[in-house]
Amino acid sequence: MQSKRVQLITLGCSKNRVDSEHLLRQIVSANIDIVDEERDLKDSSADTVIINTCGFIKDAKEESIEMILNAIECKKSGYVKNVYVFGCLSQRYGDELRQLMPEVDGFFGAFNSVSVLEALGGVWNHSLSNRRYLTTPSHYAYLKISEGCDRVCSYCSIPSIRGAHRSVPLEELLDEAHSLVDMGVRELIVIAQDTTYYGTDIYKEKRLAELLSRLSSVDGLEWIRLLYAYPAAFPESVLDVMASNPKICKYIDIPLQHINNNVLSNMRRSIDSNGTRRLIDSIRKKIPGVVLRTTMITGHPGEDEAAFNELLEFVGEVKFERLGAFTYSEEEGTWGAINLKDTILEEVKQERLERLMALQSEISHSYNMSRVGSTERILIDSFDSGFLVGRSMAEAPEVDGEVLIDINKIDRNIDVNEFIGKFADVKIVGADEYDLYGEIKNVLNR
Repeated sequence: MQSKRVQLITLGCSKNRVDSEHLLRQIVSANIDIVDEERDLKDSSADTVIINTCGFIKDAKEESIEMILNAIECKKSGYVKNVYVFGCLSQRYGDELRQLMPEVDGFFGAFNSVSVLEALGGVWNHSLSNRRYLTTPSHYAYLKISEGCDRVCSYCSIPSIRGAHRSVPLEELLDEAHSLVDMGVRELIVIAQDTTYYGTDIYKEKRLAELLSRLSSVDGLEWIRLLYAYPAAFPESVLDVMASNPKICKYIDIPLQHINNNVLSNMRRSIDSNGTRRLIDSIRKKIPGVVLRTTMITGHPGEDEAAFNELLEFVGEVKFERLGAFTYSEEEGTWGAINLKDTILEEVKQERLERLMALQSEISHSYNMSRVGSTERILIDSFDSGFLVGRSMAEAPEVDGEVLIDINKIDRNIDVNEFIGKFADVKIVGADEYDLYGEIKNVLNR
């Protein structure tokens, strides 16, 4: 009897990816075959496609809906038999989606992985609840340390979708980290809706610093990277651990969203301009050479031209090594949608976004050029179009630039696969505003 074949497509953030990986491990345990999510649905030979959706902002919702509609068309054409949808979009709009898309065989919320598995004919194996089927390269993985969020940011729908903050017990995270290292993981990327709030619910105090320190004791783990750190009431004990522990990357992702006090107040960010500046000064003083990644929003209610120019001046002054941005979109049900008027024209939001990113492009190029001539430790992620593709401590996967190494400049016949997942000393010989170019000097753990 031919076994079932399932293709699970993950959209949205890395937190969704972790959810998918937990579900995939259960699917494998149920003796169901997994089809690579990168394969075209018309060529995948999958019986069932499962879509893990994002419902955070307008663009993400549109991407999710487009993917569902594509899957429906593939079902109508006979390429797949069943289509299931879960995750944030169906958590937020499940009733509406059922009415609009009756061709979908099942809509499930963000926390209904057990029901998804049952729809496939499987039974959840609780002994594997802390285990994963990796969809990232085998040498790095995301570690989701909590679920939900207690913050009240005016523009954000996450608390209504994901609920209140809930930390994963420390011992469970350590067990998961050990299992990931046994699978070959060398870099753990710590994520949550808000990583700085870790521990406040179950331990009655912030325990992120302790968690990072405990993770660093896991044998075989070489890098630990911190993302999604909320700036208000930032636990500075984290900085002490980061400064003294060589396994923890000198890299912090800390979404600031703005610097103007009126905009920050409208955003309900619980921190003002002076507090933001003090935090950045403290981080850079305690951790020399730290790489800061942040996110900004253009066009939020209250952002007049003066407020936007203040943001530009701030970014030009601080010179974040990494910065991303998006335009404000009014999300129904949020505090902002109820209490603030979205009066800024879309073309104005977009024009401001482009000006901000043009400035950041110059800053990023200058930072990358400052690294030319240095030799850095690089983790090789992949091989593509004649280049080994890697990252230093200064680059997170998927969101930052990469270090590209021309294999034609390596003085021997090589099997590129022997480099993947390995660390190497690489001399940086060139740079542009996004990527760097390097030459391998020494492979450290071939």
